[in-house]
Amino acid sequence: MRKFPLQLVSRAAQWCEPLLGLFFPNVCQLCQKEPATKEEGYVGEGCRQGVKFIREPMCDRCGLPFDGAITQHFECSNCKELDLAFKWARSSVAAKGTVLEVIHRYKYNRELWFEPYLAQLWLLGARETLAGEAFDALVPVPLHPHKQREREFNQAERIVRAVAEEAGLPARVDLLERVIPTRTQTKLDRKERAANVKKAFSVCKGLDIKGQRILVVDDVLTTGATTSACAQALLEGGAGEVCVWTVARGL
Repeated sequence: MRKFPLQLVSRAAQWCEPLLGLFFPNVCQLCQKEPATKEEGYVGEGCRQGVKFIREPMCDRCGLPFDGAITQHFECSNCKELDLAFKWARSSVAAKGTVLEVIHRYKYNRELWFEPYLAQLWLLGARETLAGEAFDALVPVPLHPHKQREREFNQAERIVRAVAEEAGLPARVDLLERVIPTRTQTKLDRKERAANVKKAFSVCKGLDIKGQRILVVDDVLTTGATTSACAQALLEGGAGEVCVWTVARGL
């Protein structure tokens, strides 16, 4: 099957959308039963009901949720084993069910119509924190150029661009680069993940971020190894503090 460049697919979709709307109703692309619009990312109200937003109590460092009461500072065993460079990491929702399906289809099948839904989830989770804390920029986790050519887009970069205006922060997609083509993290344990991405990122030459407070953005956080490596590179490049917010959290 011929594979068309993502840019051509996106342009074709924009040109055809008004015409297709005459023949095909706006319908949820998960259940194919309930109405859903482009602005909703084609995810209907019923399919949104099972999404679990992450609330306290949680690990103070990586945001992993826990059942029961936590009345003092708490870090999970994952964070105690890893030397994480970010001040804290948080995620909007749990990476399971509907959310995990959407992320996989968006990321690996190029079903970009889900993007508004993922941006909405990110903003719903992050809005209160953004209102109470000052950041200088949103920075996506970058892909290595080889991987980006293969996938034809970086999901973290697209999410950053989608949320930046409402978040009231600049989308600094030019700030951080992946300089080492690492293996996929999927089948690695936490220590292997940390070793795999160590020194994989660097601040782009000639950019001044001295003292800036930066929020790193990605689709999913699991052990935090990748976002920690990004944070370490930003701190070494002069950033004053780095935090992380992802759409979803692996549990």
